Amino acid sequence: MLNIFISSFLVALTGALSPGPLLTFTIYKSVKLKRGYIAGIFIVLGHSVLEFVLVLILLIAVTFFSALMNIFVTSILPIFLLIVGIIGGILLVLFGILTVRKALTMKVDKEFTLVNDENLLGYRGNSFIGGILVSLSNPYWIFWWAVVGLGMMINFGIGFHNPWGIFLFYIGHILGDIVWYLPISTFVHFGGKALNPKVYKYILIACGAFMVGFGIYLAINIILFPPSL
Repeated sequence: MLNIFISSFLVALTGALSPGPLLTFTIYKSVKLKRGYIAGIFIVLGHSVLEFVLVLILLIAVTFFSALMNIFVTSILPIFLLIVGIIGGILLVLFGILTVRKALTMKVDKEFTLVNDENLLGYRGNSFIGGILVSLSNPYWIFWWAVVGLGMMINFGIGFHNPWGIFLFYIGHILGDIVWYLPISTFVHFGGKALNPKVYKYILIACGAFMVGFGIYLAINIILFPPSL
């Protein structure tokens, strides 16, 4: 069970470290608010509430589909779950490769500036609501959960029959976000307007490499130990 927590935490952390709308929104609120150092907490809370709802929806959908397939063609369901698990692993590998590629093309001769209002599009209001709306507006986030997130849950046998698995998977994922967004929020608010570009570049490369390796593991693992009814 511990592997569910650790895997979920590491995958979430690598995803959080990659630049995106939620990171931009967190930086913006951290600078603009009087108590911006806690903006990351409220943003992650909104983000986590949305993810909790999404995890439940995915589990309900899989449970419903499983029951439906049991009525009609039982043999098809394991194949479907196997395919989803493999695709999830492959896409995680692709996301990792893109992350590494992006990091390698970063210009390290200039300061990596965190505060840039021009990069912030759309909602700029309440941090908690923003955590929800900014996440929903990101097609990458929706696609990630629909394929990679679902693939991980299938790989680890997470379902309503395994409430501890759901709990560990969800908590690990949320902690992965907190470990990055809270320090960034505090750092930016108290005057850290930039990150060392070389350090950030190597962090992204490490994250991408982890996603590639873990994606390969997920794809191979579900082939060797396919889901069964």
